[in-house]
Amino acid sequence: MLYYLFNYLDQIDVPGAGLFKYISFRAILALVTSLFISTMTGRQIIDFLRRKQIGESVRDLGLEGQLSKKGTPTMGGIIIIIAIIVPAILFARLNNVYLIIMLITTLWLGTLGFADDYIKVFKKDKEGLQGRFKIIGQVSLGLIVGLVLFFNSDVVIRENVEVRNSEHAIEDVRFHADHTKSAKTTIPFFKNNNFDYAWLAAWAGDYKTEVTCGLFILIVIFIVTAVSNGANLTDGLDGLAAGSSAIIGTALGIFAYTSSHIAFASFLNIMFIPGAEELVIFAAAFIGATIGFLWYNAYPAQVFMGDTGSLTLGGIIAVFAIIIRKELLIPILCGIFLTESLSVMMQVAYFRYTKKKYGVGRRIFKMTPLHHHFQKPGDNSIQALWQRPFRIVPESKIVVRFWLIGIILAAITLITLKIR
Repeated sequence: MLYYLFNYLDQIDVPGAGLFKYISFRAILALVTSLFISTMTGRQIIDFLRRKQIGESVRDLGLEGQLSKKGTPTMGGIIIIIAIIVPAILFARLNNVYLIIMLITTLWLGTLGFADDYIKVFKKDKEGLQGRFKIIGQVSLGLIVGLVLFFNSDVVIRENVEVRNSEHAIEDVRFHADHTKSAKTTIPFFKNNNFDYAWLAAWAGDYKTEVTCGLFILIVIFIVTAVSNGANLTDGLDGLAAGSSAIIGTALGIFAYTSSHIAFASFLNIMFIPGAEELVIFAAAFIGATIGFLWYNAYPAQVFMGDTGSLTLGGIIAVFAIIIRKELLIPILCGIFLTESLSVMMQVAYFRYTKKKYGVGRRIFKMTPLHHHFQKPGDNSIQALWQRPFRIVPESKIVVRFWLIGIILAAITLITLKIR
């Protein structure tokens, strides 16, 4: 909104109004505003949640400090959602298709997570929203995002073309003059790192476009569902999901900026994505919201984000990565989310296998998701691979170590653009 106001003021030569033309300036404003909203309004929202007795119910699982969390206000993801949406609306161009998709994603999954938390808190149903309804919500969002990205005329790229000398060394990277509709994305560790989903449908003949569309939508649905659920599983320790998301959001913001800046895109030899610069504003608001939320969510947490926040954060990360065509980097960038999800799947599969084979279920980890494994003392009552007792790792130390791993993974993700 303010973008249009200052654009008008610039046209009538109001001094300083032209600053709003610069992405970096608007991104900084979005970051600062998001931090301000999340920290300043956070206290009021937490107090409101306490008055309404919207507290976390905790089962005794034998984890250090677990019972002390009982009654801590939940549904704090509302703070994050407000702190993302308000700066994005204020400082970004609202006619940008990518921004519209991100706002829809935020509200869609925020509503889905809110419904889950509402059932848990007010209906006293620990299971929350039934799993099939969560999946339907995530699949529906993936379907909408996939269709828009595949068919909308504003979703285009300018593909990078390498200019080589007689020794086959790259002298320059140029771009096609025209914007083109394409199902191409970035694939890491390959010299020509543009991968076209249409190649998977080469066998379809006259129906190649339709098959490519179907495959692309299925991939989008899978990524949205997987990453949002991964973030949901990661939200188990104070500050873990919020801090990890802030790190991932920073990397995605860098990707969005370089992909939308033709000079940086040429230097990195990646495709140029017109219009993706507005996503830098959204990424800045996302980073500010998650960091600001840590003011209250860092150990010991004064509020939990609940599914309202965790499903939203995961969905935003997934859709953002798909839009800037970096979704194949998610296994590296979101390695924390992936590991948490895999630990649960491995535990369940191994327990069922051993129960069927030996009559007694055994575990790989003492408890999943993985972060709880380090909180639970090891003893022989647990049929785990780790039978030897070891010292429990304090919650705050687990969180910081996971953050450090997240930073390393983000750095590796960024340098994949040059490792080919």
